[in-house]
Amino acid sequence: MLIGCPREIKPQEYRVGLTPRAAGEAIAHGHSVIVEAGAGAGSGFPDDDYRAVGAEVVATAGEVFARADLIVKVKEPQAVERKMLREGQILFTYLHLAPDPAQTQDLLASGVTAIAYETVTDRDGRLPLLAPMSEVAGKLAPQVGAWTLQKANGGRGVLMGGVPGVRPANVVVIGGGVVGTQAARVAAGMGAEVTVLDMSLARLRQLDDAFRTEFRTGFASAGLTAELVAGADMVIGAVLVPGAAAPKIVTRAMLATMKPGAALVDVAIDQGGCFETSRPTTHEDPIYEVDGIMHYCVANMPGAVARTSTLALGNATLPFLLALADKGWRQACEDDPYLLEGLNVHAGHLTQYAVGEALEIDVLSPKLALTK
Repeated sequence: MLIGCPREIKPQEYRVGLTPRAAGEAIAHGHSVIVEAGAGAGSGFPDDDYRAVGAEVVATAGEVFARADLIVKVKEPQAVERKMLREGQILFTYLHLAPDPAQTQDLLASGVTAIAYETVTDRDGRLPLLAPMSEVAGKLAPQVGAWTLQKANGGRGVLMGGVPGVRPANVVVIGGGVVGTQAARVAAGMGAEVTVLDMSLARLRQLDDAFRTEFRTGFASAGLTAELVAGADMVIGAVLVPGAAAPKIVTRAMLATMKPGAALVDVAIDQGGCFETSRPTTHEDPIYEVDGIMHYCVANMPGAVARTSTLALGNATLPFLLALADKGWRQACEDDPYLLEGLNVHAGHLTQYAVGEALEIDVLSPKLALTK
């Protein structure tokens, strides 16, 4: 199979979908690899690193899309890239379709087979291809939140760890999954007072057993959430419903109860955001203010630490990439029901139920898609 990796073109996106190591592994399996010139530069991988393992470096994304059987990326294809997709081609990347009807319609019209990193599961119901970037984004969230809190950026002017005689920042993390856990650990490590909210008592018990000396936990009832948000210097939104649009946990009305200059960091923005007032921003212009509350809603947070993120993502995606290339998408998905969960679009049909519900589009059963 011919595997193609274009350069990412989303603003300030420095990751790359295929590391030189992964390219070399694919070539060792008998496949060919083409990479757009400069694709790995933002992650510290020059073109010569790809040539050294036997990959072909080509001048344009157009050539990659025109020739490759399997396209591997990081971020969802942008509008100009979606025009280059073709029927029968395999696309393997993050998609986040639920809040993006335009992308969904373009993928359906293209005839492509699209497998989304964020809906691939494992035997325990976890999301192995989302987890590495969730870990990165979770660890970044308190850092960018601390920057947002600085007075020069419109924030309250509160130091995360305080100083002797002055209380530290009060941080509330909504969601106790991978993102929330990493965010809470880093915020607590910075010296903040941290509370993690979740609706799963089982998860709260796990967190309490593991981290009771580092941060507190609470059941995410509407009443407690509103109470803690009102007293917070920083709120980190870490709520995820796999494949679906994120629920709006913090409403605009709640902003009026918050401290002026408090910071909201919405790590769920790729799935539409979990704050009612969230809208996607970029690393170039990351924050904005609504009703006196500062919002940080960068849609590709891990891109800020591109090398770490690329290596972590590459470690997770490589086994699935090789399965798709070695077996073809049908056989790979038939052999691995957890990879089949990643199938979002095939031959003009939507195959992900959560996306269909969010966008009110009819869904073809993924198992039935294997026969088409």
